[in-house]
Amino acid sequence: MFAILPARISARSAPRSVRFLATYTGAIGSHWGSPIPAANHVPTPHDRTKPATLHLKTGESFTGKAFGAPVSRFGESVFSTSITSYTESMTDPSYRSQILVFTTPLIGNYGVPENNRICPDNGPPVLLESSGIQCAGVVVSDVAEKYSHYQAVESLHEWCDRHGVPGITGVDTRAITTLLRNNGSTLSKLAVGEGHEIAPQSNEYLDPALENLVDQVSTKEVYTLNPNGDVKIAVLDFGAKANILRSLTKRGAAVTVFPWNYDFNQVRDQFDGLFLSNGPGSPNHCMEAALNLRKTFEEWDKPVFGICMGHQVIGLAAGLNAYRMRFGNRGHNQPVLALEDSGLIKKGRIYVTSQNHQYALELNDPCPEGWAYFFLNANDASVEGIKSTEASGKRVWGVQFHPESAGGPLDTINMFTSFLDACRADNASGTWKSTKLSLLDDEALL
Repeated sequence: MFAILPARISARSAPRSVRFLATYTGAIGSHWGSPIPAANHVPTPHDRTKPATLHLKTGESFTGKAFGAPVSRFGESVFSTSITSYTESMTDPSYRSQILVFTTPLIGNYGVPENNRICPDNGPPVLLESSGIQCAGVVVSDVAEKYSHYQAVESLHEWCDRHGVPGITGVDTRAITTLLRNNGSTLSKLAVGEGHEIAPQSNEYLDPALENLVDQVSTKEVYTLNPNGDVKIAVLDFGAKANILRSLTKRGAAVTVFPWNYDFNQVRDQFDGLFLSNGPGSPNHCMEAALNLRKTFEEWDKPVFGICMGHQVIGLAAGLNAYRMRFGNRGHNQPVLALEDSGLIKKGRIYVTSQNHQYALELNDPCPEGWAYFFLNANDASVEGIKSTEASGKRVWGVQFHPESAGGPLDTINMFTSFLDACRADNASGTWKSTKLSLLDDEALL
């Protein structure tokens, strides 16, 4: 849930509007985008009688009461099994364009914190995963009108209203989740107010998969965090969660963030390692990045690490294909089986992970030359990670899950330390010495 603010800094005293990094303040380019709130926003009182209906393209409709912004939105309905951290989920850029159905019945009971913060490790200046809500809409069984948390400054209704995001409550999320599991993630409309009961025609539903969502959420400018760090890491931003950047700067890295399609090969010799972030939508929209990365693999031998979308782009560059899963994996309890040893990851062990993705890499036998499967999902046997082989002479790791969690389990958080250890080992200064951090050491950095 919420992180602890520095001593003597009140959550209520922080300024309400601060423009965050370009990754999170781009203009909205579609009908299902979530706008950054205007400075002169006038709050909408919560009308508990205003009706709303979630229409699925498969023909089902669920009527309840509206909360949040009094607007209607198209999107793709997906479900998350996470029990806590609804604020982190809703600000995750990987949820761009999606109508998020929470399987946990009560949502909003601990409110929403002040998002702007002073980062003690020169990381991104937000508490959550971006500066605003990224999902197109929210579906809950029971929204909490009263909240209780020492950092909370507003309710879920107030937050959604301020960011122009509609919500619906009082619907059977169990039935909706069952439909999404059986039929797959489904194009939808969350209709609010007058005319809410009228379902769209089949050709009126908007398909976000046709758009390059990564291009919408990626930074348009190059920027650097923690410039005095002892190891220089380049990040290709496909829609990076703030906690990914925090996890790097907390461990002493100087982090330079580039747009998703920036040709890293032009500047690669200035860096000790390359990191590829998470992001929304289909990896097939990112072939430009995959082709650039293939050249990087051929000509550069420093460490590369990718998470979620970054993992899929690594797979495309390695010669694998990506496919759309029926309903994807979204939640904080996905078990993955390690197939290889690497750093503190031990072959044969099950790790519990946080995930949010609709696409996965195909499981081919054999794996392309120079590559090995790193993790498999213990539930559905989907590919959860790949890595370069020792014989290839490369050091490349990709994982479908989120080691940095936010929220979720910390089983694999040490992968950030292992990646930076590998980068520091090649640092030309020669001043680094391995510390062999344990998992408990890594958790102390959170």
